[in-house]
Amino acid sequence: MREGVKLVECPRDAWQGIADFIPTETKAQYIKELIIAGFKHIDAVSFVSPKHVKQMADSEEVMAILSASLPDGAERPEIIGIVVNEKGLERALATHGVTTIGYPYSISAYFRRANANMTREESRSLVETLKKRTAAAHRDLVIYISMAFGNPYDEPWGPEIVQDTLEWLKDTRVRTVSLADTVGTASPQLVGDLFRQVKDHVAGLELGVHLHSRPENAEEKILAAYEAGCRRFDSALTGLGGCPFAGDNLVGNVATEQVLAALRKAGADPGIDIARLEKVLAMTNEIRAKYAHVPLLN
Repeated sequence: MREGVKLVECPRDAWQGIADFIPTETKAQYIKELIIAGFKHIDAVSFVSPKHVKQMADSEEVMAILSASLPDGAERPEIIGIVVNEKGLERALATHGVTTIGYPYSISAYFRRANANMTREESRSLVETLKKRTAAAHRDLVIYISMAFGNPYDEPWGPEIVQDTLEWLKDTRVRTVSLADTVGTASPQLVGDLFRQVKDHVAGLELGVHLHSRPENAEEKILAAYEAGCRRFDSALTGLGGCPFAGDNLVGNVATEQVLAALRKAGADPGIDIARLEKVLAMTNEIRAKYAHVPLLN
């Protein structure tokens, strides 16, 4: 019997850096096709400043169209909405269909200042607020630890910093955390070693990975995380998207197709039938070509 894993599909992360605006109806239809294909956990929208992330300015409208398009009685997926402040939280909580709030907590001071203009204390205070308000609203919460596998800014970094962050999150009663290789520079050995080293400090937490990688290194990273005990993986079909600070246009999100192949090789079952992906993969390639002007990477 194959062991189960949780696969989180991330169209929001794939799309947010695309300058050409993807029509609202196209986004909603794409997410619906993901649901039809069997994805039960989708990082779909974000509630951030439209001035900074124009692609996500229509998140409420996307969710309204999606919710209206799903048949009555159909199983509703987990929909993650990313926020970076309390204003975004208000929008997310008011949006029907968003079941989980996501927040990127950076352990890099430089990255935190550049992206959110927050001190460490302000960011931690926001996490505590998110936990209280999501619990009161009966929503789930996932915290992403940005720069968990190191950063390019010559700042102090090490497993002990990740451990300290995880222990604080556990004390705050956060129950789901994803370790992010934000700039995609971690080696497979580092991915496995770090996950193995920190997981025992947070028994009871669901601990996952959000990896970025060049295509040729992705399978090794996935298998390294799996062999270290990871059972939650974020990915995006065709590997579209990723961090704009990576400095390498081939470093993007790990492709879902590679995650599926690697996990099956390891004897795990992500619960997605590859045959059902044909239509949504075709849509992904259309979006790549039409709006991102990026061809499919073979």
